Amino acid sequence: MDKEKSTQMFAIRLSFSFGILMLFIKWYAYYLTGSTAILSDAAESIIHIIGVGFAVFSLWYSFQPADDEHTYGHHKISYFSAGFEGALIILAAIFIIYISLKRLIFGIEISNLDQGTYFTFSASVINLLLGFYLVRRGKKSNSIILIANGKHVLTDSWTSFGVVAGLLLTWLTGWLPFDPIVAIAAALNILWSGGKLVRQSIGGLMDEGNKDTADAIKNILDQETISKGLEYHQLRYRESGNVLWLEFHLLFPKGTLLEDAHNVATDLEIIIKRNLNSHCNIITHLEPLDLHDEIHSEPHS
Repeated sequence: MDKEKSTQMFAIRLSFSFGILMLFIKWYAYYLTGSTAILSDAAESIIHIIGVGFAVFSLWYSFQPADDEHTYGHHKISYFSAGFEGALIILAAIFIIYISLKRLIFGIEISNLDQGTYFTFSASVINLLLGFYLVRRGKKSNSIILIANGKHVLTDSWTSFGVVAGLLLTWLTGWLPFDPIVAIAAALNILWSGGKLVRQSIGGLMDEGNKDTADAIKNILDQETISKGLEYHQLRYRESGNVLWLEFHLLFPKGTLLEDAHNVATDLEIIIKRNLNSHCNIITHLEPLDLHDEIHSEPHS
């Protein structure tokens, strides 16, 4: 766990450091050009730094051990982090659209497009490599914080490439409205990305199920219980950040010793954890198969 924490913290701090570098590059490009498209890219970088700052705290907090007030741990802050970053992205998109429309209406002034294009393209390539690294690291460690941040960085990169295309069009054609139009297109892409992050955050906080996870769990349980002559029911699970909480009832034939049943359940839990390749907390409720219907048909006080 310490190694995993160290690796994830290194990745998110790397993202924060590069975010500051990207901010200086993009704002310098905007200073040189006065381009609305570059301004939109630079504004998104400010949002990125704020979001990553919160993500650094969230990742650290998610690794704190369970306590009396948070008996299930602190992993769900991952969803707050993703939602916070998504909301900031949406605000950035709205700001970009506002500035772009304003310049379309009241006039456009651009200069030094060649230098601005060079700096923006350089930032795009750096962000592309960083984004792929963060998403890859996040999927490997099942960290929603790193995945969300990596996707944000990738969105920033694609936006920057779009801005570069707009700058080239403006430079080659001399038609200045290309600049704010490309900025609006980039903002719509940012808006879509932010909306997906907020949606993912809400789903996580509401314990929304994942079909792939559910199918994987059922396949393992079906195969193992059949091979052992057992049955199961009342399967429930929820994902909390990078931890999967899983519980189900395991039904044993009449006369099975408690010690034997416990050993079988323990073996089954080990198999589930190994096959899911995830941090799992599993609770197994042991029941006698022949009394199952009678037990569950009685009203509980």
